Amino acid sequence: MKFKSLLLLIASLVLILLCWVGLTGSNSGLTIRSWEQAGIPMLFIAPKTSQPVPGVLIAHGFAGSKQLMQGYAYNFAHAGYGVLLWDFRGHGANPSSLDFSSLEPDFNVALTAIKQQPEIDRTRLALLGHSMGSGVVMSAGVKQPQAFQATIAISPTGAEVTPQAPRNLQLQAGSWEPGFVENAKRLLKQAGGEGKGRSFLVIPNVEHITILFSHKSHQEALNWLNQAFNLPSTSNYVDWRMGWYGLHLVGWLLLLKAIASTAKRSAIARQLTVHPKKARLGLLLAPFAATGITLLVNRGGDIGNLGGIMVGGAIALWMCFAGLAWLGTINRFPRPQIEAILWGIGLFLLLWMALGLMGQVVWLQWWLIPRRLLLWVFLSLGCLPWFLASGIVQPSQSVKQRILWWLGQTLAVVSGLIITVLLLPKLGFIFLLIPIFPLIFAMLSFAAAQFPQPWSNAVASTCLFGWAIAAAFPLSH
Repeated sequence: MKFKSLLLLIASLVLILLCWVGLTGSNSGLTIRSWEQAGIPMLFIAPKTSQPVPGVLIAHGFAGSKQLMQGYAYNFAHAGYGVLLWDFRGHGANPSSLDFSSLEPDFNVALTAIKQQPEIDRTRLALLGHSMGSGVVMSAGVKQPQAFQATIAISPTGAEVTPQAPRNLQLQAGSWEPGFVENAKRLLKQAGGEGKGRSFLVIPNVEHITILFSHKSHQEALNWLNQAFNLPSTSNYVDWRMGWYGLHLVGWLLLLKAIASTAKRSAIARQLTVHPKKARLGLLLAPFAATGITLLVNRGGDIGNLGGIMVGGAIALWMCFAGLAWLGTINRFPRPQIEAILWGIGLFLLLWMALGLMGQVVWLQWWLIPRRLLLWVFLSLGCLPWFLASGIVQPSQSVKQRILWWLGQTLAVVSGLIITVLLLPKLGFIFLLIPIFPLIFAMLSFAAAQFPQPWSNAVASTCLFGWAIAAAFPLSH
């Protein structure tokens, strides 16, 4: 191993270790428990104290999980609140299929659970929910106004709020999610307007997902709770967990580069020559072909729940059609080689650890339950044609060329999915995930640059992308 590669290897491992040390500091002074109650995964976070503390129930949104809401939970817990989070049916680690009529029963199980925690003062409870979860908590605050002293709705959907209920209602929406800003304005008017236990805040420079990691959103929610419970603002805690996660990811990518610099094998070096015009033409035509075929398939049945997973199956189907169209245009198909496939599996495992080891405890349910693990196989196979075509057209290119290909692929996929959603509104949730696609493709493009062989790239990218889909979207009947 060359000296520079060895130095990079050591630096990456040190960075990864430091990130874990920094992350564990967030747990200092807290009690953290997890369990299942009535089949629903629960997570409880509270300060270590001998005195009962107010309790807050936090409900995630569609395609969310209890992990995704931990930014609020950690801020509240460090400020003296006991917090309970849970996975609705079909979400996260909950193996049951999503049934929207089950949201209220799941909430009631969580309500019973938080009242059973010895750290909680059962007479002082509050609610917070995001998107789908906002409707659940606002409805609970309307039905039981005396049970909850405050309700906070992040990116609110809808509920039958009144000037009297729920008590102390705060509405938040990101400046980059105009539809939810309008929802919040409508709810504020319905609830009696600003003032008298009513507040509406636009959180700047965030959209539907990034609002959950906004320090301003966390602090405004905490200040609202403190006012409702008449508690002093004594916490100086800032949630740096996503920052540590980002550095942790960088550490793993540096580790990948260090390994790749010493792992140039013959199978990795073999490449195909593709005419640039064919490659660009295929990339241009692929999203239109995929959208058209997806529309035709939808006529034969509802693809919104394809394969027993909401929306995610449709994305994999679209990627399959787009990839086949791209492969057909470039008219190249490399022979699978065992060595290249093995390197692809190794690359997938490294990327899996990069995204998921810390991600599991910071922001997403990365470990797949058995039902999702089976779905992962089929979702990955669906995505394979796209990532194989991507690997064929861009081996051993310059940094500038790879950046251009990354932009091209991102624009092709995003624009194609937007057109598909406009024609099939049932897949509308894809709109909310569009900001994530450039980040995923950027990481996969970086990994592909380290191992420029089509099958290595295809195996690693399709397994990782399929895993992300299987982990994120709700299970259906």
